[in-house]
Amino acid sequence: MRGTMPDAKKADAVKKADDARNRADAASSHTLLEGRLGYQLESALLVRALTHRSYAYENGGLPTNERLEFLGDSVLGLVVTDTLYRTHPDLPEGQLAKLRAAVVNSRALAEVGRGLDLGAFIRLGRGEEGTGGRDKASILADTLEAVIGAVYLDQGLDVAGELVHRLFDPLIEKSSNLGAGLDWKTSLQELTATEGLGVPEYLVSETGPDHEKTFTAAARVGGVSYGTGTGRSKKEAEQQAAESAWRAIRAAADERAASAASAAEAPANVAAAPATDAGAPETDGDADTPSAPTSGPDPDPASA
Repeated sequence: MRGTMPDAKKADAVKKADDARNRADAASSHTLLEGRLGYQLESALLVRALTHRSYAYENGGLPTNERLEFLGDSVLGLVVTDTLYRTHPDLPEGQLAKLRAAVVNSRALAEVGRGLDLGAFIRLGRGEEGTGGRDKASILADTLEAVIGAVYLDQGLDVAGELVHRLFDPLIEKSSNLGAGLDWKTSLQELTATEGLGVPEYLVSETGPDHEKTFTAAARVGGVSYGTGTGRSKKEAEQQAAESAWRAIRAAADERAASAASAAEAPANVAAAPATDAGAPETDGDADTPSAPTSGPDPDPASA
């Protein structure tokens, strides 16, 4: 028993040292993240925003970032919607909704999170850590929304709005110029309806382990496959397939329209050409051209 006391004390000392080092590392990483965000947040609030449920469950049921995610989602949606409403006064509600969906979605949020290297700061459980959780689109998107929610609670709507504008205004501008690319599946359905081709359907297959699946989708219209796409999610694969199909059908429609326009111009050109007498002989210069009769009465032959 006496021999175990020093070992127990040593283990306790090592644990305390590890905890202190972890706290110092966390504080340093939080400072780095705050530098990228441009704001200093209350420490406990930032820790909560970075705590994924997998970490919380593995560490005695700590508070997760899910409530902050819920709040941040609303703040993000409000700021983006307000921006779109003010900058596009002539767009109808449906087009505004498409623009917002192009900005506020897991894929877009994940890309913004990757730009901040947000994955390096998330507190993840061992299971998620081992399956590439730091780069999963859903985890990055949820954590970014939680961070926005934390900024809102700590510093108010104006500051949170400034953060959203800095992170998302470039994406809003890019999305405004996408046209059909705002939502390829909707755009494909609209195009096939216009062309009288029917409703698109998607055949999806998947490969790979559960934590690293790859989805492949084929877009079919009227039983004909017009394009395929791949992605890390079913939705991403379908969108890529829809884009490929839209471009193929649009190109075919444009080609038909160009051919029809050329065919319509041909008769008009023939009608505009000067008419010629097919039976009249061709003339070559004035030498063979008969002289025009002189004016006045013919002279009397007897008087010559």
